[in-house]
Amino acid sequence: MPTPAKTVAYNLPTIVLIGRSNVGKSTLFNRLIEENKALVSVIAGTTRTANEGDILWRGVYIRVIDTGGPDTAINEPFAEAIYDQAEQALRRADAVLFVADAKSGILPQERQLADRIRRLTATRSVPTILVANKCDNPRLEMNIHAPEWAKLNLGSPVPVSAVSGRGLGDLLDLVYGTVKKRGRRPKTKRREPAAIRVSLIGKPNVGKSSLFNKLIGEDRVIVSPVAHTTREPFDTTMTYAEGKKNYAITFVDTAGIRRKAKVEGELEREGITRSIERIERSDIILLLLDATEPVSAQDLQLGGLIEQRSKSVIIVVNKWDLADDSSDSHRQEVKERIGRQFPHLDFAPVVFVSGRTGYRIHQLFPLIIEVNEARHTEVPAAELEGFLRGIVRQHRPARGKGTRYPEILGLRQVNAGPPVFEIFIKYRTSLHRSYLNFIEGRLRERFNFTGTPIVIKMTKMKR
Repeated sequence: MPTPAKTVAYNLPTIVLIGRSNVGKSTLFNRLIEENKALVSVIAGTTRTANEGDILWRGVYIRVIDTGGPDTAINEPFAEAIYDQAEQALRRADAVLFVADAKSGILPQERQLADRIRRLTATRSVPTILVANKCDNPRLEMNIHAPEWAKLNLGSPVPVSAVSGRGLGDLLDLVYGTVKKRGRRPKTKRREPAAIRVSLIGKPNVGKSSLFNKLIGEDRVIVSPVAHTTREPFDTTMTYAEGKKNYAITFVDTAGIRRKAKVEGELEREGITRSIERIERSDIILLLLDATEPVSAQDLQLGGLIEQRSKSVIIVVNKWDLADDSSDSHRQEVKERIGRQFPHLDFAPVVFVSGRTGYRIHQLFPLIIEVNEARHTEVPAAELEGFLRGIVRQHRPARGKGTRYPEILGLRQVNAGPPVFEIFIKYRTSLHRSYLNFIEGRLRERFNFTGTPIVIKMTKMKR
């Protein structure tokens, strides 16, 4: 079944950064969008999945796409997918920035890449601007007058330094002028409604990228059986209509997270760090479990990480199409087992999907809306007062560490997203933890908190 949402189309003029590995495309991309979005390292071939962002220059915006470099041994297994992503980007391009390295000069693979770009853009007559990066000083800038630069037949190179920002103003003036000549005017952005931020997390190879592609209805991130194919978070904003209301949802595909002892190298470590940062900024987490494997210690650790951050959660059992038994009775058994293994996430709904085939992914969209609304539930003070009187009559609070029975003086909601409640008890008495659990359970029964943690703080006060 096709995704019930559609990608937000900003309809901005689009430029694409193309070049071999390690010429500084991602550093230039980050500098242009003024955000540390793309993962940057000295390791050639760091970027695999194309990154997108917006450039603001002289009050108006254009879109920029950073593409990966396939010409390294480390990226050889992904070379075809990286080329496919670059070709997808070029089909959207209003201009191409061919980025080369002023320090190392022009290499044979750059002549091949230039020929390939000409073939791909010829029918649309897309202009290509040759960018000489790493011109950090006038001496290095002299290198771009060497004959091999002219042999690319891409015009005079524009010298810049992505690291220092040298020459970027001139480059942006040229880029903006080029897209205007093609009848594509940069735009001021419309103010969009705040999007629900939904991050997909899970251990390596659990199928996050396959599910992400199915959710957005496009193959935007690279999928492979190689662990840690996804190195950095990638996000796409969708619009989803429910009734007469439209919702914006930003899905974030994250790098697979595993124990520190198993992390290999700086790139994986940085990718995991960025994934955890995205979790911090998310409203809802899709915690992916593998239907073909038992719940692992790493799955449990991720569940604890979510609990510590008071995030709303949907537990997604992925690869259900590959499960040995997909009957309703087995589905119920799996739900019950997950409830026992993740008792601290017992509020999370459990859904069974296949990121490979798209099985039941359409169910996630209305569930995301329901969980988001539950996360922002605000209970009126009068209702809370009546609720508290009712539960105290139903079940008298037990003693905590003190010798006296506690007297509950009041209950109020102090926050939403996530919902936080403050309960007031008489000075020098204490409530047992089990009674706070009882209050949480009754709150869930009475009000809508699907998929959402409830935080209850206790304050002692004198009358």
